[in-house]
Amino acid sequence: MDLISQLNAPIFEAMTELRKRRVVPFDVPGHKRGRGNPELLEFLGEKCVGIDVNSMKMLDNLGHPISVIKDAELLMADAFGAKNAFLMVNGTTSAVQAMVLSVIKEGDEILLPRNVHKSVINALVLCGGVPVYVPVDVNSRIGIATGMKISEIKRVMDEHPNAKAIFVNNPTYYGIASDVREIVKLGHERGMKVLVDEAHGTHLYFGDNLPVSGMAAGADLAAVSMHKSGGSLTQSSVLLSGGTIEPEYIRQIINLTQTTSASYLLMVSLDISRRNLALHGKESFQKVSNMAEYAREEINEIGGYYAYGRELVDGDSVFDFDVTKLSIYTRDIGLTGIEVYNLLRDEYDIQIEFGDIGNILAYISIGDRIRDIERLVGALEDIKRLHANEKIELYCGDFITPELAVNPKEAFYSKKVSVPLSKACGRISGEIVMCYPPGIPILTPGEKITDEILDYIEYSREKGCVLQGTMDPDCKEINVIV
Repeated sequence: MDLISQLNAPIFEAMTELRKRRVVPFDVPGHKRGRGNPELLEFLGEKCVGIDVNSMKMLDNLGHPISVIKDAELLMADAFGAKNAFLMVNGTTSAVQAMVLSVIKEGDEILLPRNVHKSVINALVLCGGVPVYVPVDVNSRIGIATGMKISEIKRVMDEHPNAKAIFVNNPTYYGIASDVREIVKLGHERGMKVLVDEAHGTHLYFGDNLPVSGMAAGADLAAVSMHKSGGSLTQSSVLLSGGTIEPEYIRQIINLTQTTSASYLLMVSLDISRRNLALHGKESFQKVSNMAEYAREEINEIGGYYAYGRELVDGDSVFDFDVTKLSIYTRDIGLTGIEVYNLLRDEYDIQIEFGDIGNILAYISIGDRIRDIERLVGALEDIKRLHANEKIELYCGDFITPELAVNPKEAFYSKKVSVPLSKACGRISGEIVMCYPPGIPILTPGEKITDEILDYIEYSREKGCVLQGTMDPDCKEINVIV
């Protein structure tokens, strides 16, 4: 990385120059630096609304960058050790979909673990690709999916030699990392592209003693959520390329779905955040790791909770663990993760990332402070004292792998009928059902509905999980193929 060059922030500098000029706007957006919407101006402030501007010569254009945005992308690629980088303003969902659409066409197979984000399945709906699931183990103590075993990957590759790509979570929402270097090696030996979802892995590029990053492992493409652990604004992201796919083609794919009215607020946040990470990322993420480890020790001292870490590593299905992830198993105090999540929010004004059937995740990042960690630890201790029940046995239904009867695109666009969930057993789903967050599908279009899946959906509903994806907003009916 060229640290001298990394001192620059081309988009930020161009925006600063624009602010100095008294440009009269006869272009969009129509609020005209906030003058047309005083309430918005008062709420966000002139500094923010005043730079919500449209593309112009001095600011470049995200769809076809030739100046400051191009320079910012080159600096981003340098900072992340990639050949190319693309600024994304439609979130990492858009970056993930661009990865899939860049390498998968109608009828092509892609290998992937079951616990992928819904954006991957949605991309297959768009392009007509066929998912081939690599089985993942479930840690029976805490009920989370682990990574992909190399032996399972080899087996599935042997059974599907014509697959075009393999998709890897690095790490998972809970911090589990697969052996990405070996997966890249195996994939490339068989002519497959390797796509890495690093929605929760920005820090892997800058921290020490963390799982290897996608680009360092030699992956072809990686989608990175800068807004999660990198400090940029929500919805801003980056797509990285290892150089094996024509960058101009990747840009064409991105432009199929990304807005032509790119937000300069998001782009300048990416530019500034990249500079901050390049210059201070190593020390910042060491601090984050230390805070997460401190929290882990304190929470485990309470008893009943299990804040897990590197002890899960087995060199295989859990090849590595991201210690910045503060994932906590809650059911030994007789409460589901979603129940603890709700108590923290409603009784203690603490908003954590998510709660599921067995776990909660508190997202620790460069913006956190030790006193915030101590407040969380104190609240968890209080919840145990006031609300603990008898230990509940864990139900691991969220990692049932349904049978794929029809490919996602065909199922999604098929003629469908809405039926009550109670009468859907044996039918083929025409839509997604998932708990959000984390956005991992329970059912995807084209999968066969079983009693076990229906039981898990109802169990999730009873425990307060938010079910999404169906046309029915209450998720009590589901569209099935006629």
